[in-house]
Amino acid sequence: MTHPATRRTVLLATGAAALAVGCSDKGDGGSAPEASKSPAAGTAGPPGTEPPAASAGRELAATADIPVGGGTIFKEEKVVVTQPSKGEFKAFSAICTHQGCTVTSVADKTINCACHRSSFSIEDGAVTAGPATRPLPAEKITVEGGAIKLV
Repeated sequence: MTHPATRRTVLLATGAAALAVGCSDKGDGGSAPEASKSPAAGTAGPPGTEPPAASAGRELAATADIPVGGGTIFKEEKVVVTQPSKGEFKAFSAICTHQGCTVTSVADKTINCACHRSSFSIEDGAVTAGPATRPLPAEKITVEGGAIKLV
């Protein structure tokens, strides 16, 4: 006589299968090439890590492309570059510190997230309106010969 599967049985079996699959990708014994073992671009890695934003020294924009008193969001690189005053350029993570949405606009001297309406200063990434409680982390850029590069 067979017993009907309970919710607990199904959850345990599913968890065990996921654990087995996750463990099988580790180590040197796999047949997949190394490139296929790393997370795909734009996907999350292990908890607490972010995918690399962009290769070092990659040009993001020309200085003329960033409006004074505003900024530009580079979604692929997950970076927002601002120009708080003429000739002064700043860069911040484009990932909202509230729940991880990508910010959606830069207007009225703020970087804005449409998910829950948090906003951040274009000058230092500080929270100007919640629910976010932490500032946007700064990103490193260089400005050389009219080009803005992500470091």
